[in-house]
Amino acid sequence: MADKRYDLPILGTNPDRTYRLGIMGGTFDPIHNGHLVAAEQAYADLDLDIVVFMTAGRPAFKQHKKVTSGEDRYAMTLLATSDNPHFYPSRFEIDRAGITYTSDTLRLLRDYYPDNVEIYFITGADAIADIVTWNHSEDLAKLATFVGATRPGYNLDRASRAIDDSGIDFNVIYLEIPALAISSSYLRSRVAKGQSLRYLTPDSVTGYIHKHQLYGAKAGKYAD
Repeated sequence: MADKRYDLPILGTNPDRTYRLGIMGGTFDPIHNGHLVAAEQAYADLDLDIVVFMTAGRPAFKQHKKVTSGEDRYAMTLLATSDNPHFYPSRFEIDRAGITYTSDTLRLLRDYYPDNVEIYFITGADAIADIVTWNHSEDLAKLATFVGATRPGYNLDRASRAIDDSGIDFNVIYLEIPALAISSSYLRSRVAKGQSLRYLTPDSVTGYIHKHQLYGAKAGKYAD
């Protein structure tokens, strides 16, 4: 079930149990299999009830970079997650006006859901090292548990040192995800060169990219 006023799943209805809400935040420009594998592993390993794919609206850290329209990024996320019943693609951020900050999103989510809903914000381990510099970072630690998805062999020293030096009591969980060598920028580069996206993102997303000629793709032309 979902609350269509906010495009969020309904959780917390049973006061006698604790719910675990995963938030997979990202620009998803485009979404790829690394995102999907990370979300699925977080769902299983952390016993989450559902994972919301929160397509970023106008992310503060990309104000001066070219970003594909929110509608296109949301549409690709919708296609990529459509066959997984515990994935929920949300318009929550892209329908909000102005620059979007993670602190604002988490504060709104915390106010919306009852106290028996725990929030887990899933992001890359690289981002974990930078959360101490995010807007209202001291509030972030009170609003959610942060889940850092890492590649095999990834050195966590930078992230751990940044958290320790901040003096802020962040609750961070690290998950090793084999597929995280994939990046959205790599996919955009391959499209621009006419190279295949097979096994990097769902075929439905590849089809959408070519149909709408995103990232320099030519309509109807697929690289095998």
